[in-house]
Amino acid sequence: MGLSDIAVRNARPKSKSYKLFDRGGLHLYVSKSGGKLWRLKYRFQGKEKLLSLGKYPIVTLRDARERALAAARQIDQGIDPATVKKEEKE
Repeated sequence: MGLSDIAVRNARPKSKSYKLFDRGGLHLYVSKSGGKLWRLKYRFQGKEKLLSLGKYPIVTLRDARERALAAARQIDQGIDPATVKKEEKE
Protein backbone atom coordinates (compact mmCIF):
# COMPACT_ATOMS: atom_id res chain seq x y z
CA MET A 1 0.00 0.00 0.00
CA GLY A 2 1.25 3.46 -0.88
CA LEU A 3 1.13 6.82 0.78
CA SER A 4 -2.05 8.77 1.30
CA ASP A 5 -2.47 12.49 0.73
CA ILE A 6 -3.16 12.94 4.45
CA ALA A 7 0.11 11.22 5.43
CA VAL A 8 2.03 13.48 3.04
CA ARG A 9 0.30 16.60 4.29
CA ASN A 10 0.92 15.68 7.95
CA ALA A 11 4.62 14.84 7.51
CA ARG A 12 6.51 17.07 9.93
CA PRO A 13 10.23 17.73 10.25
CA LYS A 14 12.18 15.72 12.80
CA SER A 15 15.69 16.01 14.22
CA LYS A 16 16.96 14.06 11.18
CA SER A 17 15.79 13.97 7.57
CA TYR A 18 13.66 10.96 6.65
CA LYS A 19 11.77 9.34 3.77
CA LEU A 20 8.14 8.28 3.40
CA PHE A 21 7.96 5.50 0.84
CA ASP A 22 5.13 5.14 -1.67
CA ARG A 23 5.77 2.43 -4.27
CA GLY A 24 8.05 1.64 -7.18
CA GLY A 25 10.95 3.62 -5.73
CA LEU A 26 8.91 6.80 -5.25
CA HIS A 27 9.36 8.50 -1.89
CA LEU A 28 8.86 11.82 -0.16
CA TYR A 29 12.06 13.18 1.36
CA VAL A 30 11.32 15.33 4.41
CA SER A 31 14.31 17.44 5.44
CA LYS A 32 15.00 18.46 9.01
CA SER A 33 14.25 22.07 8.01
CA GLY A 34 10.77 21.03 6.85
CA GLY A 35 11.17 20.89 3.06
CA LYS A 36 9.35 18.10 1.24
CA LEU A 37 10.75 16.74 -2.04
CA TRP A 38 9.49 13.95 -4.26
CA ARG A 39 12.27 11.61 -5.39
CA LEU A 40 12.44 8.45 -7.45
CA LYS A 41 15.08 5.82 -6.73
CA TYR A 42 15.73 3.58 -9.73
CA ARG A 43 18.35 1.42 -11.41
CA PHE A 44 19.68 2.11 -14.89
CA GLN A 45 22.36 -0.05 -16.52
CA GLY A 46 23.17 -1.64 -13.18
CA LYS A 47 23.64 1.66 -11.34
CA GLU A 48 21.38 3.06 -8.65
CA LYS A 49 20.17 6.58 -9.41
CA LEU A 50 18.00 9.22 -7.77
CA LEU A 51 15.69 11.52 -9.72
CA SER A 52 14.08 14.60 -8.19
CA LEU A 53 10.44 15.00 -9.24
CA GLY A 54 9.58 18.30 -7.54
CA LYS A 55 8.62 19.98 -4.29
CA TYR A 56 5.47 19.29 -2.33
CA PRO A 57 2.83 20.91 -2.38
CA ILE A 58 3.58 22.25 -5.89
CA VAL A 59 3.83 18.64 -7.05
CA THR A 60 1.01 16.65 -5.49
CA LEU A 61 1.03 12.93 -4.72
CA ARG A 62 -0.92 12.25 -7.91
CA ASP A 63 1.51 14.34 -10.00
CA ALA A 64 4.51 12.61 -8.43
CA ARG A 65 3.05 9.19 -9.26
CA GLU A 66 2.41 10.28 -12.86
CA ARG A 67 5.99 11.57 -13.19
CA ALA A 68 7.36 8.35 -11.67
CA LEU A 69 5.30 6.29 -14.13
CA ALA A 70 6.60 8.37 -17.05
CA ALA A 71 10.16 7.82 -15.82
CA ALA A 72 9.51 4.07 -15.51
CA ARG A 73 8.32 4.02 -19.13
CA GLN A 74 11.52 5.75 -20.22
CA ILE A 75 13.61 3.22 -18.29
CA ASP A 76 11.73 0.37 -20.01
CA GLN A 77 12.62 1.95 -23.37
CA GLY A 78 16.31 2.11 -22.40
CA ILE A 79 16.31 5.85 -21.77
CA ASP A 80 17.77 7.35 -18.58
CA PRO A 81 15.19 9.86 -17.22
CA ALA A 82 17.92 11.84 -15.43
CA THR A 83 19.70 12.42 -18.74
CA VAL A 84 16.45 13.51 -20.39
CA LYS A 85 15.78 15.95 -17.55
CA LYS A 86 19.31 17.35 -17.79
CA GLU A 87 18.96 17.85 -21.55
CA GLU A 88 15.62 19.62 -21.09
CA LYS A 89 17.23 22.05 -18.64
CA GLU A 90 19.94 22.97 -21.14
